[in-house]
Amino acid sequence: MNEPVYLDHNATTPIRPEARDAAIRVLALLGNPSSVHRFGRDVRRHIEDARESVAALLNAEPADVVFTSGGTEANTLAIRGSGRQRVLVSAVEHVSVLDAGPGLERIPVDGNGVVECRALEAMLSRSADPALVSIMYANNETGVIQPVTEAAAIARHYGALVHCDAVQGTGKAPVDSAALGVDLLTVSAHKLGGPQGVGALIVRNEVPIAAVIRGGGQERGRRGGTENASGIAGFGAAARAAADYASEAARLAALRVDLERRARAAVPETRIFGDGAARLANTTCLTLPGVSSETQVMALDLAGVAVSAGAACSSGKVAASHVLAAMGAQEAAQEAIRVSLGWTSTSGDIERFITAWSALRERVAASA
Repeated sequence: MNEPVYLDHNATTPIRPEARDAAIRVLALLGNPSSVHRFGRDVRRHIEDARESVAALLNAEPADVVFTSGGTEANTLAIRGSGRQRVLVSAVEHVSVLDAGPGLERIPVDGNGVVECRALEAMLSRSADPALVSIMYANNETGVIQPVTEAAAIARHYGALVHCDAVQGTGKAPVDSAALGVDLLTVSAHKLGGPQGVGALIVRNEVPIAAVIRGGGQERGRRGGTENASGIAGFGAAARAAADYASEAARLAALRVDLERRARAAVPETRIFGDGAARLANTTCLTLPGVSSETQVMALDLAGVAVSAGAACSSGKVAASHVLAAMGAQEAAQEAIRVSLGWTSTSGDIERFITAWSALRERVAASA
């Protein structure tokens, strides 16, 4: 029997060997990283080494890095901890941003899922209240890359802080926190080959951030609680490995181009979302007309191919995508799946997907 094929790397990607080894080494150490004796100092050294590696990957200073339990917590810390009562977010943000607070204003996107910067400017011009603007680097469902630098320049003109959820882009594209012009940036370890359960918020320009989790004063008072030292060590190792993203991005782009070419050849009426915009090299979101997303996910799983329908952070649910709805594709969203590649993906994986997906189409057509 063939080994199962994993094509859901945007949900989580397999841990890299160097990240696993780093986490295991620190897991074996004794000591609380806040303790001043040698045991604590030993653990603290691994945390600070990782802090330097994460900062280097994102062109930030080590002091800017606040370690968290993951991307969701980092997004919450950025939005709630900023103290800004007015928060504007793109309509295609991850649910961890959309649910981070009440009364968030949604910035519309075009048919490719790209934020409409003119609309952002119009929204900001309506009020002088201090605001926070949150726009992701790249969408987790479609891979569409957002005009963060342009949006940040507009936001700064109106005195707004800028937050970027770069969870999906980091390790797949050149995410440079300084060049983007943002104040706050979110990253998650398990999306780039590190352990699950650890992430970071990059706090630039000495922006004051109030802790959401309090007690203990860790992370320079911005996030209380004993640090996940082993997870952070693995995060640091994954960040070092991800620094060489360019050749990997080129390899994945070639695989994605092949997948989309063959998908269109097999099902000419398939729709690929966001293909008119810049996208991450590893992500495609496509439809199988007449077959629901849930049916596709289950049928492919039975064929040994793992994909997803939309985001993978909804407690196992297959629900209509708010991202595709914001793009004006409510009906097509019911037939869409996401295929996301990663560092373990091969041309054989693409072959398995196309074979299983085409076979599903033929079965459906035969029973019609």
